[in-house]
Amino acid sequence: MKLAGIRVVEIGQVLAAPFAGMIFADLGAEVIKVEKPGGGDDARTMGPEFRDGASMTFHDVNRGKRSVQVDLKSAEGRAQLERLLADADVLIHNLRPGEAARMGVDAATLMPRFPRLVYCEITAFGHTGPRRLQPGYEPLLQAYSGLVSMNGSPEGPPARMGASLVDFGTGMWSVIGILAALRERDATGRGTLVNTSLLESALTWGSPRIHALVNQGQPSLRHGTAHPGLVPYQAFDHPDGALMICCGNDRLFAKLAGALGQPQWASDARYATNRQRLQHRAELVADIHAALATAPRAHWQAVLEAAGVPVSPVHEFPEVVGDAQVRALDMIREVGGEGFVLAGLPLSFDGVRPPVDRPAPRLGEANAQYLGPGAPS
Repeated sequence: MKLAGIRVVEIGQVLAAPFAGMIFADLGAEVIKVEKPGGGDDARTMGPEFRDGASMTFHDVNRGKRSVQVDLKSAEGRAQLERLLADADVLIHNLRPGEAARMGVDAATLMPRFPRLVYCEITAFGHTGPRRLQPGYEPLLQAYSGLVSMNGSPEGPPARMGASLVDFGTGMWSVIGILAALRERDATGRGTLVNTSLLESALTWGSPRIHALVNQGQPSLRHGTAHPGLVPYQAFDHPDGALMICCGNDRLFAKLAGALGQPQWASDARYATNRQRLQHRAELVADIHAALATAPRAHWQAVLEAAGVPVSPVHEFPEVVGDAQVRALDMIREVGGEGFVLAGLPLSFDGVRPPVDRPAPRLGEANAQYLGPGAPS
């Protein structure tokens, strides 16, 4: 395993920090999940029970870890944490801003005692600025960062992005930062404080719209499934279901025009180049809709694929999990011998995807292993 021998202590709640911890666990690191007394990670009860008293949400991002219950508000709990950190390489947390300092487990307190520790702090709004102590969740940061304003159809209200891109993205940025800090530690022998936040991730995902605004004065408009800078590059409604067509250049548009039986479009003064198509977006979209309505969706998918035009039906998730290409990737796989499946990491090494060997831990199951024989289990 790529990260065997690395010990990660995760004080994670809900998604961002737990997702980072899950990535480390899948890559072979030893991940000790520190949970608060009582119910542990709030995600355990975010939804109906799936197994071992925990929700599907909890199982999504906590596989492969070891759970211990530690009361970080007590002197005994802080001493237990320090024993875990004595052999740890990484600490990740997304505690409420200011909470780590109040409990004496902040970077300023711990890093001098553990100089080789890579300390990663995830917050909602960032480690500096007037809102640095404000808490936040995925939809709140999508709204604050402008992501909600850019999502949805032009005729309807703005919409939240359905996937938790901000939380998952922040977890990924945390892993990237931690791995860079571990690489530096190989050279210097000293750890680093890594800071990231939901807002910074959200701003990164929205940066093309921000760049267009501040550099070119272009407002951010909602285009539904379409693209602000390419036409046609969107889903087209069809009685058999929507069809996504993406012409990323003029050559592909010429192929599309020919495949639809309209080769003259490629030399039409309105449509010949992408910049002309942008000016006549509504006309072209209407023309393509009319052409697609003359035959079943499956017909057009086959014709466009044969012509080399990027095309796909807009799938529902039951179609996704049964799709031959998805199945060939073997990404959605059984967790050990536990009788349920989770999606593995979206990367492979020498053609081999990291295994998903163990489910999420039961609350406090590793107390005795890590905290001593007297610890409750």
